[in-house]
Order: sequence, then structure tokens, then C-alpha cells
Amino acid sequence: MDFNNLPLMQMMTKKMSWLSRRTEVIAHNVAHADTPGYRAQDLKKASFSDMVRKEAQVSGFTPVRTNGAHLVGLKPSMPFRTEAAPDSFETSIDDNDVSIEQQLTKLGETQMSYQMTLNLYRKHLEMIRTSLTRPAR
Repeated sequence: MDFNNLPLMQMMTKKMSWLSRRTEVIAHNVAHADTPGYRAQDLKKASFSDMVRKEAQVSGFTPVRTNGAHLVGLKPSMPFRTEAAPDSFETSIDDNDVSIEQQLTKLGETQMSYQMTLNLYRKHLEMIRTSLTRPAR
């Protein structure tokens, strides 16, 4: 059994991929902190309703809930798009709007989210392995 095919694991893997990509974008912003005219970037946050709408367009069907408590599954392959994310506190004389302090704050938030998601992933794998390896009583 491939644990990576479980929807929960796919969601956590996708989130870790998004967070890794966000770290790259933040690093790119910091690297260009002194580049004249450079505008800070960030990844566009995906909303659940947008993902459902895109999935419906790709697959050709509209998800229908037969019960209010049911959720609709999604494919894990959603592209990550960057968008302008100006650091609103300061713009330098050379029209660069990157604030190192704000970028480092975003980086810290991203690292904490990544670590939390990774810990959840590990714990779920541990629970699955435990349930498969324990002898029946």
C-alpha cells in the first residue's frame, strides 16, 4: 500500500511543496532587496472554493454533495502562482519595496508551518504503521 496515495498525505505533501516554493520566493525577494525597481513577490494563497471550481472545469463534472457533512476530494496537482506582494511599510528611493524585516517574518511563519505539517505527516505515518504492525488481541 502506497501511503502517498491517501488524500490526507497528498494534502500535507502539497502544503509542504507550497511552503517550500514560498521559501524560494522569499529568498528571491531578499536577494533583490537592493535591486532598483524590484517589487516583492509572494505565492498566491489557494482558496478551497477556487480549487473545487478548477477541478470541476478540468474533469467536466460539478461536485454534488449528497450530505451536508461530505467533502469533495481534489487532485493534488495545483500550480503555485506568484503575485505582487508589496511590503507596504517602506519603498526606497530607487523604487524597491522589499522590507527585509517583513520578508524574515514571512520566512519564520513559513518555516513554522512547514515544521508543523511535517510533524503531522510523521505522526500520521506512525499511527498507520502502528495499526498495521500490532498483533490482534
